[in-house]
Amino acid sequence: MWYFAVPGHALRRGRMLARTLLGEPVLLGRDADGAPFALRNVCPHRGILLSYGAFDGREVECCYHGWRFDTAGRCTAIPSLTEGQKLALDRIRVGAYPAREIQGNVWLFFGDDPGTAPPPPVIPEIGEAVPKLFERMRVPATIDHAVVGLIDPAHGAFVHRAWWWRSRESIHEKAKAFAASPYGFTMLRHAPSSNANAYKLLGGALETEISFRLPSTRIEHIRVGRRFVASLTAVTPLSDTETEVNHAIYWDVPWLSALKPALRPYVRAFLNQDRRVMVMQSEGLKHNPTLTLINDADTQAKWYYRLKQEYRRARAAGREFANPVKGRVLRWRS
Repeated sequence: MWYFAVPGHALRRGRMLARTLLGEPVLLGRDADGAPFALRNVCPHRGILLSYGAFDGREVECCYHGWRFDTAGRCTAIPSLTEGQKLALDRIRVGAYPAREIQGNVWLFFGDDPGTAPPPPVIPEIGEAVPKLFERMRVPATIDHAVVGLIDPAHGAFVHRAWWWRSRESIHEKAKAFAASPYGFTMLRHAPSSNANAYKLLGGALETEISFRLPSTRIEHIRVGRRFVASLTAVTPLSDTETEVNHAIYWDVPWLSALKPALRPYVRAFLNQDRRVMVMQSEGLKHNPTLTLINDADTQAKWYYRLKQEYRRARAAGREFANPVKGRVLRWRS
């Protein structure tokens, strides 16, 4: 599927960036025309990382023997060859990952055929806007535990307890309507919870809609009159035991831009609260406990596992994905 790789601003023309994503060494770059690309970050000659080499905006040159590769992974030159030595360069390749830049974020496809998989997510009603604020955190968790933490509706008053967000005493019953949506589910548009203080900063009559889609993306879209505030949170596994949570925030509310330097510490603090609890959770998970998911507070987690299972089965059988989520109202206290 498509996974979040980096925010678009992290890739400059003619520059390279080495990352490990899904356990694979990836070399990211932006060519002279501004298009992002991604290659397997290993030279097929002697195995050195290509990121130690150079990039001129068109080709990557290995620092060991000068072998060159274009942004599609094709070998274009081997300097050590002499005249008359025949070698089919077009048979030598570096693995390439399909890359797409959408609303200021770069997504990579991990698999064989991106045409048979759902496309990267798009935030509705914001056009080609790019993030006004971006933060990232790493957590010692598998993607499943990170995603379940991301969509968990009941931890806020405990994990995110703060004067600027909510208190433990603010817990009350909530009822939210959900519906199936492409490769996921959506909490239908509603007024934000009264015990979430941060929403009150926006003023006016607010409505929010929150959606989740495979493999690991949560999108919240808030209407503030004719304006919007939106966030995209995407979870990308780095390895079997470490995951990266990428959080991009968009808005067209003018006065929010003026407050950006003041907002960033609160966004970081919010994410670090999640990180701390997942670090503590990882200590318990080392003992392989049997976990208990309850209705309705953990129904979204159950849907996530069912969605994954159905996607695997549909791919294996070569059939269309059939969303197992059935719309309903969920009730919990938080």
